[in-house]
Amino acid sequence: MDHEAVVMGQVLFPIEHPVNLLILLALGHFVADFPLQGDRMAVEKCPGRDVTLNWRWWITAHAATHGFMVSVLTGVPLLGLAEMGAHLLIDYGKTRLRYSLFLDQMMHLICKFVWTGCLFLAV
Repeated sequence: MDHEAVVMGQVLFPIEHPVNLLILLALGHFVADFPLQGDRMAVEKCPGRDVTLNWRWWITAHAATHGFMVSVLTGVPLLGLAEMGAHLLIDYGKTRLRYSLFLDQMMHLICKFVWTGCLFLAV
């Protein structure tokens, strides 16, 4: 059975192999984590560094961007919600535990492996 990313009931593109989905999710992650996250959001999503809005709004909006990206690429909104929650927890942990950018990005990429496994092992 072929997996397909669906947008508004229409097939966006076929995903025939888990590696293809993994690549798309990784690329989507970097788009959402860097160009789509402005400097203000990157700073103010950290507790105590918020000025214009409470940090909880910033980190939730950032995590929701990632959730939306996963939802669009997989066609599964529930995976988008899982991504949103995981991304929020990882980023909040980074603000509190001050782990490296490398470790932060590896944890996010592990999530992409999990989402891919959920889709391809569920059939």
